[in-house]
Amino acid sequence: MSGARELHGHSHGSLTTRAAIASVCTALFLLLLKAYAAFQTGSVAMLGSLADTSLDLLASLVTLYGVRLAATPADVDHRFGHGKAEALAALFQVVLIAVSALAIGWRAVGRLLHGEATAHAEYGIAVSLIAIGVTFGLLFYQRLVIRRTGSVAIGADHVHYQTDLLLNMSVIAALVLDQYLGLTGADPLFGVAIALWLAWGAWRASIRAIDQLMDKEWPEEKRERFLAVAARHPQLRGIHDLRTRTSGSHDFVQFHVWVDPQMTVAKAHKVMEEMEHRLEAEFPGAEILIHLDPEGQVDRPGDSLRETDLTPRAGPVR
Repeated sequence: MSGARELHGHSHGSLTTRAAIASVCTALFLLLLKAYAAFQTGSVAMLGSLADTSLDLLASLVTLYGVRLAATPADVDHRFGHGKAEALAALFQVVLIAVSALAIGWRAVGRLLHGEATAHAEYGIAVSLIAIGVTFGLLFYQRLVIRRTGSVAIGADHVHYQTDLLLNMSVIAALVLDQYLGLTGADPLFGVAIALWLAWGAWRASIRAIDQLMDKEWPEEKRERFLAVAARHPQLRGIHDLRTRTSGSHDFVQFHVWVDPQMTVAKAHKVMEEMEHRLEAEFPGAEILIHLDPEGQVDRPGDSLRETDLTPRAGPVR
């Protein structure tokens, strides 16, 4: 079944890589547009949007590196693969979002205190409308990839571009209120609101990445579904000590099963293979480790260590 897992991982890696490349291209295009608009308008909301897009480009480049590294197969030094590179890339994005929020908030407060005016609203509005259209397209594609891969790095990038969408809408509102309706404080106030929204987005994006790095268990609904599939085999007498975690787009599961104490090793091996096939059909790409126990056996603390100590040492571990 390792071949199936490798094929599944390759498919996910290809999808996340394409999504990251799309993100880089989008950020580069929007950066050039917004730099021109910020120069023409002097709007702090547009400046905030430009700053966010600049960080989007850097974050997208890091995400591209992260998802490509995460898709690298397991090797001698990383037996569980490189999936956590996605979580690290996501955390890097969180830091950039937080820095962006601080910078925009600082600039907005300065604008409120000094009362600087914006100009050429039409440039800012036109650029923001283009940015909204391009960002909508990217978000739609990212959502498809996230649905298929569960990538935490693309998920953080998705949050970032959702924020960018809000930024562009805020820029339009701020410029209209400031120049066409005469509400001169609207632009910096929108800048403050954008900074607060960015900070909230950074918090949201950090939670999933930290959960992966800390090997948090699967959601209860997913665990229950896994147990329900595993329990269908008629030869099993019980399941216990289920442990689950996710690394990038890869799931890892280990658990103990009770079987008839009189069952032969060959028969028990066949039962475990049948169970693995059923589980991998329902949870593609999951790496499953099953420990056999005779019915009624309860492991005591330290048993696992003693079992490891008794493992034959001849030759390299495979």
